[in-house]
Amino acid sequence: SLSDPTMRSLIFLAATLSLTDAFVAAPNARRFGGSGLLSQGGSGTSLSMSAGGVVITGSAGGVGFAYAGEFMDRGYDVVICDIKDCSTAAAALTERHPNGKVFHTQCDVSNAESVGKLGEFSQEKLGTINYWINNAGINGGRRALRDVPIGQVEAVVKVNLLGILLCTKVAMDIMAEQAGVTGHIFNTVGSGVKGGGTPGYACYGATKRGLPQLTDSLVREIDEGVQGYDKVDTKGTIQVHNLSPGMVFTKLLLDDSTPELRKFPFGVLAAQPEEVAADLVPKILSTKENGGSVEFLTTDRVLTKFFERFVLQKKSEYIDDDGNVIKMPGEQYDADGVRSLY
Repeated sequence: SLSDPTMRSLIFLAATLSLTDAFVAAPNARRFGGSGLLSQGGSGTSLSMSAGGVVITGSAGGVGFAYAGEFMDRGYDVVICDIKDCSTAAAALTERHPNGKVFHTQCDVSNAESVGKLGEFSQEKLGTINYWINNAGINGGRRALRDVPIGQVEAVVKVNLLGILLCTKVAMDIMAEQAGVTGHIFNTVGSGVKGGGTPGYACYGATKRGLPQLTDSLVREIDEGVQGYDKVDTKGTIQVHNLSPGMVFTKLLLDDSTPELRKFPFGVLAAQPEEVAADLVPKILSTKENGGSVEFLTTDRVLTKFFERFVLQKKSEYIDDDGNVIKMPGEQYDADGVRSLY
């Protein structure tokens, strides 16, 4: 309601934004033509040098898949991996993004041996790893903790927290040996990261809350060392950052959702994977200082979306007035309303 004090405050703040911020949709990043690389689905030879190497976990679909396309458009070679087979995803990326090469493998990020093999595979295929995006994550379903099977509790913690630790450890070990190269690791945060309650997603929120602490700890270890131990200089430079894609229309968001949640906040704040990736990849590439934070739902963007919805009365492109996903002609959707990206 516009009479609510909080809403009036939000509208006032939104009105103070520049006209550009207040009235245009979230911008898509410009797509670069790259350097004329020839993609052969990971099996061919580039016509010129790659811009660098990127590893993205949890990238058979969703925003991870979209990240891969954005990096490839800019001439980067990418390793995609997931718990499931990635061959179809890799074929789609190869066809759509000819400026970079893609290599695919399966990986269970919660398993140390599997993550170790991912590191070896990535080194073999990419040579140098410039960016490692820890994107894999699960939410365990939306229900009270008492109703969550204990095996599901374990799975969420192992994928979202242990998986990040294992992948980060492997990535750091590789990047430490890359002489003269700065390697960047991005840890994906989510709902619960700032400490607020996440009812229905207690396990997920708890795992995401721990990630900024992990990033801060690693930044201090890298920059200052550990008290009582000699600081070790590495051949390569390592940086660790936080990455926040916000609300993205993927299975992670829509699974077990209700019409009320889909109307608000999803219908106001959520975005498609391609839009998020187009915004975030340039920000990732421009991050130069250790301990950076890259986010899609910036304060300006949130206020703009509130202004458009509650002042301009702009309706969602993706959710109808009854809280149903709007299905676009020619697109395929699963039972939860998640759009297939290929």
